[in-house]
Amino acid sequence: MHETPVALVTGSSRGVGRSIALKLAEEGYDLVINYARSKTQALEVAKEVEERGQKAVVIRANVGDKSKINSLFEQIEEIFGRLDVFVSNAASGVLRPVMELEESHWEWTMNINSKALLFCAQRAAQLMDKVGGGAIVSISSLGSIRYLENYTTVGVSKAAVEALTRYLAVELAPKNIVVNAVSGGAIDTDALKHFPNREDLLQDAATKTPAGRMVEIDDMVNTVMFLVSKEASMIRGQTIIVDGGRSLLV
Repeated sequence: MHETPVALVTGSSRGVGRSIALKLAEEGYDLVINYARSKTQALEVAKEVEERGQKAVVIRANVGDKSKINSLFEQIEEIFGRLDVFVSNAASGVLRPVMELEESHWEWTMNINSKALLFCAQRAAQLMDKVGGGAIVSISSLGSIRYLENYTTVGVSKAAVEALTRYLAVELAPKNIVVNAVSGGAIDTDALKHFPNREDLLQDAATKTPAGRMVEIDDMVNTVMFLVSKEASMIRGQTIIVDGGRSLLV
């Protein structure tokens, strides 16, 4: 069996996922870089992982599709034979007012954001079982518990992610698998460019965050790294909110 610990970060070709992957590489993990569309960027991340002295494998898979999930994990099993950390980061969504949502918008968002966590976690748990345990962290956002304009499909899908995190935490505990979620405030990444009200969100975060600044990618990365560490082994099924206190204000 592959000796070095292995981490899978879905949607790790850019943004928060990319930064999590690089940080895991710095901490001694070999990486599975997963992407759906941005192959060039995924290969660049793999190169950066290798520059940090770790092995990187790039696998394309739309995690909203269960057959693609199965293929992704078959490749991980074949190449590494193990998995120690799974970060469920890949996300998508249709940003529309409630009255403009169609069934296809709902299904697309729920599949990539919620269904993916369940079926990836099942496969991840089987691989983690071989090495006596592991850690799963899913990435959520404040729209799961608060109203954000145009955010219905994503917010509801992230609420499902947080609920699923609790169920997985309990049922995977006997396998020594620790499961938690990290929910972030608005971060200025590529993903935010798709928001019609992007400027308002950034202005709000900049002026109304008690911590006095916006959340940055590193704030999310540091929290994920803590949750996959041994120090966090008694934190189970929790959603840690990293928003500088923004959600505490009415």
